[in-house]
Formats: sequence, structure tokens, C-alpha cells
Amino acid sequence: MNDALIGSFISAMSTGLGAIPILFMRKVTHRLRDILLAYAAGIMTSASVYNLIPEALGQSNLFVLALGIMLGSMVLLVLEMKIPHVDLENPEKMPFKIEAKAFMIIAAITMHNLPEGLSVGVSYASSDAGLGNLIAFSIGLQNAPEGFLVALFLVNQNIGRFKALGIATLTGAVEIVTAMIGYTLSSLVSGLVPYGLAFAAGAMMFIVYKELIPESHGDGNARAATVSFLLGLITMIGLTELF
Repeated sequence: MNDALIGSFISAMSTGLGAIPILFMRKVTHRLRDILLAYAAGIMTSASVYNLIPEALGQSNLFVLALGIMLGSMVLLVLEMKIPHVDLENPEKMPFKIEAKAFMIIAAITMHNLPEGLSVGVSYASSDAGLGNLIAFSIGLQNAPEGFLVALFLVNQNIGRFKALGIATLTGAVEIVTAMIGYTLSSLVSGLVPYGLAFAAGAMMFIVYKELIPESHGDGNARAATVSFLLGLITMIGLTELF
């Protein structure tokens, strides 16, 4: 339990850590943003394919794996349908007032962080002692650029820099709660861990394919983003082999 709490806390607080540069700068280039998003996508892909999926398959069978992956992706699909997609780089495209914009971006990012926290909690409940740390690390790396973009958006909506930093940090803090829920349920309910691992893999892969990759390729930086994705993939594989 303590390891899960510490790991989820560090992963969640990476959102606030990534937002710290907003105190010193106001703009970020499309190229840097795309490179960061693609690197996070590579990290999460590797964590799903080389860690979560093999662990789930090793503890169960193909049916459990497939069911968990599809449930994870379907939950994210429903969330996306219910919560309008928010374009952080082009807020003028959103047809509601500034106050509503700020609320929507906070709600959207917070909701999307829920399954990420679940991924961390379930991973710590697995029999693989090192899996939790690896997943927490991968989610944390994904949270950092996300936190920066949230804070940047809020500052551009005339919200104070320190307040924007605090709000961005809170959007990640919900992961601690869902991580504890995932860990507790997986620890108490026999046979739930492989379902949870597969669910987490499906949710993470949905985020990668539907959000991170398209956004990192949308501004003419596809080549740099592709290289960054591969570097993220290799980084996570290297960490898996190392630890």
C-alpha cells in the first residue's frame, strides 16, 4: 500500500512539476510541444505493450486480456464523447466564454487522468514488484507536458501564473485517489488484477493513438515527433531491462 501511495503521488505531482516553467515563460513552440507529446506516447506505448499486456496475459488468458483492453478503451471513448475535446493551442475555436473554457479544460484533463491513476494502482497490486514503479514513471512522464499545456492555457485566459500552476497540479492529484481505488480492489478481489492490467493497457493505448500521436503530428513536425516517439519507446524498454 505504501509503495502504491508513494508511486501514485509522484506520478500525479509530475503534472504540477511540468507546469512550473509557466512561472517563467508564456509561449512554447509547436515543435517542442509535439516532441514532448510524442516522447510521452512512446513511453506509454512501451509500458502497455512490454509491461502491462505481458503481465496480464501471464496471469490469465487471451479472453481476459482482450476483454480488459476493450473495456479500457471503451471507457475512454465514452468519456471523450461526453466531454468535448479541448484544443489547448487554439482556444479561440471553442464556442463558449472564457470562464467556461477554463472550467472545461480542467474537467476534461481531470477526467482523462482517472484511468491513468487506476493504471498505477492496479500495477502495484500485480505480483511483479517492479511493474508499479515502471507504470508510475511512464504516467508521470506523460503528465509533465500535459500539466505545462494546461497551465499555459489558463495563463492565456488571464488567470494568475501561481493559480494556474495550482490548478494544473490539482488536475493530476485525482490520480492518487483512483490509484488507491485500483490497488484496493485488485488486492481484495481475487482474479481482478489481470483484468485491471489489461484495462489500464487499453486506456493508455487509447490516449496514445487518439490524442498524443495525432496532436504531435498536426503542426508539420511529424518527422521530429516520430523520432521522439521511438526514443520514448527505447527509453521505457531500457528502464524495463535495467530494473
